[in-house]
Amino acid sequence: MKKLFKPLKQNLLIKNFNRMWPYVKPYWFRAVLGVCLTIPVGALDGAVAMFLKPFMDKVMVDKQPHFSALIPFLIVGFTIVQGILIYASNYFNTWVAQKITIGVKRDLYKKLLSMDTSYFDQNNSGTIVFRYSSDAELASTGLVDNTKQFLSKTFSSISLVCVLLYNSWQLAFIAVAVMGLFIYPMALVRKKMKEILQKTVGNISYIITIYNETFAGNKTIRSFTLEDTFVKRFHEVTNMTFSLAMKMVKGTNWLSPLMHIIMSIGVALVIGCGSYLIVSGKITSGNFVAFIAALMMLYTPLKSVGNNYIAIQNSFLAIDRIFEILDLQPSIVNKPEAQAISEVHKDIVFDHVHFEYVPGREVLHDINLSIPIGHTVALVGNSGGGKTTISALLPRLYDITKGSIKIDGKDIRDLKQDDLRKLIAMVFQDNFLFSGTIRENILLGKADADEETMWRALKSACLDDFVRELPNQLDTEIGERGILLSGGQKQRLAIARAFVKNAPIVILDEATSALDNKSERVVQEALDNLMKNRTVIVIAHRLSTIQNADKIVVINDGKIAEEGTHEELLKQNGAYASLYKMQFKKS
Repeated sequence: MKKLFKPLKQNLLIKNFNRMWPYVKPYWFRAVLGVCLTIPVGALDGAVAMFLKPFMDKVMVDKQPHFSALIPFLIVGFTIVQGILIYASNYFNTWVAQKITIGVKRDLYKKLLSMDTSYFDQNNSGTIVFRYSSDAELASTGLVDNTKQFLSKTFSSISLVCVLLYNSWQLAFIAVAVMGLFIYPMALVRKKMKEILQKTVGNISYIITIYNETFAGNKTIRSFTLEDTFVKRFHEVTNMTFSLAMKMVKGTNWLSPLMHIIMSIGVALVIGCGSYLIVSGKITSGNFVAFIAALMMLYTPLKSVGNNYIAIQNSFLAIDRIFEILDLQPSIVNKPEAQAISEVHKDIVFDHVHFEYVPGREVLHDINLSIPIGHTVALVGNSGGGKTTISALLPRLYDITKGSIKIDGKDIRDLKQDDLRKLIAMVFQDNFLFSGTIRENILLGKADADEETMWRALKSACLDDFVRELPNQLDTEIGERGILLSGGQKQRLAIARAFVKNAPIVILDEATSALDNKSERVVQEALDNLMKNRTVIVIAHRLSTIQNADKIVVINDGKIAEEGTHEELLKQNGAYASLYKMQFKKS
């Protein structure tokens, strides 16, 4: 029995507390104070039970009236003190738990921001929300509450056992021996609980993902009449939730009934032996009543041990999941000797670049490309050919598998990531705008930009007239993901953000392909302004927008099929000429 209890206590409680200690340490005084207050709270249980002996012997048996008035007041007085201590303990423990939660969440969020782009490709939003937010609440609150309950119940049990021993050592031996039967069933279900809880976490994460997708994709759901499909999908995942919950009940909830049975055996043995001891004159009626009261106070919390044990396991598993995340290391990191860079003087060179998202499935094959400073290079080709992948490699959103990418002869893996990314402004087909105001979204490009700079950026992005007509101008709220703006306005706000950043390298990834002809003309004018005097990589399907590029590179199936100017490629009558003729026929 000791072998089963030891790993339960040490491997879970001590191990997890040690890992959480750095978060507790700044608030150790309040934590200790809150925990210490639980000691008298538990100990006073024994004091209340102890008063029943003199009450029974002096009042009920000896009929002494002064005890009948005194003892009830003493019991109420002790209970009031206990209530005050419980309130103070809960206040300090909640304060500490919230501070720990904040500390854990901050570290988890910092870790989330440090993770590679591939990490977000591999994990859905539900998993991230649950593991980076909900687990912090569960772990921190659970750690404090479980420690508080453990100490409170420990000192309560010690004081009550002392009452048992004081009133009858014989009966106390029986009561404590029966308590030993509680340990084995708890250890028996631990492995089963862990397996079910891990599946439950995955299921809850998926439910959160469904909610997120329903919110973000509500227009698509309505336009494709997918309501029934999503209802069916949600029914399936909630059925799984029900199934896991019932597995948990079947696997663990027999603990509480078993504890009731074990407790009733203990009470029955105590009553049977106690009756003999009273009749034989070895204990008084007061001893027996006080003993039974203390025994019931000792046994009663064990009735719900199954539910408490599940809560404890939940907290411990949440702590394990938290440190599993905090132990993760991103693959794209700065080298110890990483160099600073603030300007581009010469060129950008892709030298025999190979890349694969999944090991063994290469998507870029031997890419060789040189982009001189101040030049515009357009990447065109069939969808899925690797154009966007090439643009994502330059700011090291992913790292190449073979070869090198160099700026001014320096491998970008030898440069500081922050410095590298400050050199690059990116405008995507679907630019992400954050909830807040126009001002806040523009300032993401440069936090210390002044009012004049922002208006100049808006003018260059062909958005200043629109913003001036708004009641709150720069301080107008745009909604989550910029939902209150049109597609063209979103693109131009993203371009204004890129203007404020004032980076020497610009990447335009299908920046006009989702717009109508009128919006495209306005956005294209803004993009032309942004491209002046900068090194530009532009990805486009509409070839009419990139005919004036210094170089056009055709990417098909992860390889460079051909490259040259618009006129040179038309003369070659190859892949580019075919694309151009196809679009010309459509127009």
